[in-house]
Amino acid sequence: MLLAVAMALAGANDAAAARATSTPVKASLVSADASIQPGKPLTVAIRFVHDPHWHTYWLNPGVGMPTSIDWELPPGWTAGPIQWPAPMLVRDPHGAIAGNGYEGETFLPITLTPPADLQPGGTVDLKAGARWLMCETVCIPGSASLALSLPVKATAPAPEPEWSEKIRATIAGLPRAVPEWKVSATRDAKTITLKVTPNGQAVHAPEALHFFSEDQLVAHDSPQKVVPDGNGGYVVTLEVSPDGPQDVQRLLGVLTSDNGWLPGGKLRGLTIDASFSGPESTIGTTPTASAGSELPPPPGARLPATLLLAFLGGLILNLMPCVFPVLGIKILGFVSQAGHQRGRIIAHGLVFTLGVLLSFWSLAAVLAILRASGDQLGWGFQLQSPAFVYALAVGLLIFGLNLSGVFEFGLRATSVGSGLQSKSGYGGSFFTGVLATVVATPCSAPFLAPALGAALAVSTVQSFAIFTAIALGLSTPYLLLSIFPQLVKLLPRPGAWMETFKQFMAFPLYATVAYLVWVLAAQTGDEGFRGVLFSLVLIGMAIWMYGRWTAPGASLARARFGLASLLVVGAFGLWVGWPRTAAAAGTADGIAQVTWEPWSPEAVAKLRAENRIIYVDFTARWCATCQTNKKLVFSSDEVRRVFAERNIATLRGDWTTQDPRITAELAAYNRSAVPFNVIWAPGQDAPVILPELLTPGIVLDALETIPTAPAAAAPARVADGAARGS
Repeated sequence: MLLAVAMALAGANDAAAARATSTPVKASLVSADASIQPGKPLTVAIRFVHDPHWHTYWLNPGVGMPTSIDWELPPGWTAGPIQWPAPMLVRDPHGAIAGNGYEGETFLPITLTPPADLQPGGTVDLKAGARWLMCETVCIPGSASLALSLPVKATAPAPEPEWSEKIRATIAGLPRAVPEWKVSATRDAKTITLKVTPNGQAVHAPEALHFFSEDQLVAHDSPQKVVPDGNGGYVVTLEVSPDGPQDVQRLLGVLTSDNGWLPGGKLRGLTIDASFSGPESTIGTTPTASAGSELPPPPGARLPATLLLAFLGGLILNLMPCVFPVLGIKILGFVSQAGHQRGRIIAHGLVFTLGVLLSFWSLAAVLAILRASGDQLGWGFQLQSPAFVYALAVGLLIFGLNLSGVFEFGLRATSVGSGLQSKSGYGGSFFTGVLATVVATPCSAPFLAPALGAALAVSTVQSFAIFTAIALGLSTPYLLLSIFPQLVKLLPRPGAWMETFKQFMAFPLYATVAYLVWVLAAQTGDEGFRGVLFSLVLIGMAIWMYGRWTAPGASLARARFGLASLLVVGAFGLWVGWPRTAAAAGTADGIAQVTWEPWSPEAVAKLRAENRIIYVDFTARWCATCQTNKKLVFSSDEVRRVFAERNIATLRGDWTTQDPRITAELAAYNRSAVPFNVIWAPGQDAPVILPELLTPGIVLDALETIPTAPAAAAPARVADGAARGS
C-alpha cells in the first residue's frame, strides 16, 4: 500500500514537473486585423503550436476533449463560436488512431463584434481563458489566460502583418458545401452509405477521403470503405457507433480529401448535412428494447436451425438419468406385450409416440392461449420485453441448478409415473408417452425451458412446430427400438456416466443465462441492471437452501424450512431484480424519477445558455460512495419533487473507464477522484461544489440558495461552447 502511494506521488510530481518545464502545446490569441472599427466584426484566432507528435482535438474529438474558450469581454461585445478547420486523424506514437484533431500550427478563428458606440482613440483589452487537452503517449489538460490589446480607429482596419494572411487562409479553407458536389446518405442499423457525386462533369478527382462525424454517429476509429462510383463520384461506407446518438435522421460532419475538393488543392473539407433517405434508411422502423440495444432476431427468423436444435434437445432427454434406465426396459415390455409380433411391437411404438406428441401439443396449446391473453392485455411475450427476458433468465438459472444437482424436481411424481408405466396394452404405451413428457421424466424440465422461450417469441404455428420437433426427438429412440428391438442389446448400461452427462448439460443453460443477462444490460439502466445481477445471486441462494434442506431423508421440519426459505429469499430476489416498466418505475406518488443525460462540456454550455439549473454528478461504477449517494439522495420523494418542479437538468459524467475529458474537468477543480457533484446556477460563473458524502438535506439546502428566476447577467462575460467548469 505504501509503495503504491509513493509511486502515485512520484508520478504526480513528475507530471507536474513536466508541465512546469515544458508545454508541448503553446496557445496565443492573435488577430487578422491591426485595429478595431466600431460596430464592425473582428476576426481573431486561438493559435496553437504543437510539439512534434502532440495534438489537440476537434469539435468531435472521438476520444479526448475539444478546445473551449471562456471570454471576458468589455460591455457590449459579443463572441461567436469557434470556427473549426477540417480535422485530421491524429495518432499515438504506435500508429493507433487517437481521435480527431490537429497538429503543427493551427488557427481556430472566432468572430468578435464590438458595440457600434465604441469610441475611437482608445485601446481595448480582449481577454479569454482557453482550455484544451493535449496528447501524445499521455494526455495532459492544458489551459491558458489569453490576452490581446488592439487600438480602436474610426477607419477600416489594416491587415495585421504577422497573422492576417494565415488567419484569412484558414477561414477561406473552412469546410463548406460547394455547388460542384452533391451528397446523399442512406443507412441501416449498422452502416451508413454516403454518396458524393459531381454536379455535372467532374473536373477534379479527390483522393484519400475520410469522414469525420460531428455528432459521434459514426465510429471514429473504424475503417471506412471508399469506392469510386465510375462517374467521378464516390461511395463511402461508414460504421454506426454503438455509443452514438439514437434515431438520428441526418448525417452531419466533414468529408476530407487530401488533395482538396476543388482544383488547385482548395477546400480540404466538404461539409456534409444530408438527411437519410431511400430503402436503406430503415432506422427507427424496427422496435428496439432501448436506446443503444440491438436484440437478436426472434427464433422464427431461423426456424430450420431452431427445429434441428429442438429435435436434438429431444434426443438428449433420453440420456437423462430418469429416462435412460427405463428405455430398454420399456422396449422389452413392448416386445413382451406384443408376443414378439413385429407389427404389434411397431404399433406400441407408434402409440407411445402419439402420447408424446399429444403431450407436447397440449403444452404448446396452453402457451398459445397464455400468449393470446397476454397480447390482449398489452403484455407482449418477446425478447424486446425486459420482464420476459428476465423471467426466462431466472427460469434457465433454476433449471441449470437442477442439472448441477443443487436440488431435484418432484421425486414423488417420478414414483407415480413409474407405477403408471407398468400398465399393459396400448393404453399403457400411450400413457408411457404422456408421462415421459409430463410426470415420469421431471428432469426434462431444464430442456423444455429453451423451447418455452422460443415458443413465446414466435408465431403459434412456429411454436407448434418447435414442440413437435422436441416430441419427435424424445420419441425417436423408442420408435426405432420398437422397429428393431434387437438394438436394445447395443445400448450402454446405465451408470455414473449419466449423472456426469446431466451435470455437464447445465453449462449450456448457464451460457444462455449469460447471454440473456447481456441483453438485459442493454434494456435496463445501471441501477436496474445491478438489481438483476444481485437478484440472480439471491435466487441461486434460495434454490440452494431449498435443495439443502429438502434432500431425501430430511425431516418434515427441515423440509418446511427449506420450502419457506425458497419462498422468502426467492421472492425477495425477484423483487430486487424484476425490471420495472416505464410506468412502474417512472413515478412514485406521482413524482417523476430523475432522468440522467450524459455529461459533456457542450451539454453544460447549452443548458447554461437556456438559464437552467444544472446538477452534475461525476461518478463511476466501482465507486461505492457514488452508488450510496445516488441511492440515498434520489430515492427521496422530496428531492425528486424539487427537481421536477424546478425543471433541474441532470447530467452524469461516468468515469468507470478512463475519460480524458472528465479527468480534465476534475483537475480544473483540483480533484482527482469521484464522487464529485456540482450545481450550476443561472448567471453564475462558478458552480456550487457539494461534499463527497451526500444526503437529501445537503442537496436540498444547496438548491434553496439558488433563485428560481435567472440571476442578473454578469457584465461583459460571454461563454462559447464548453465554458470553464462545464
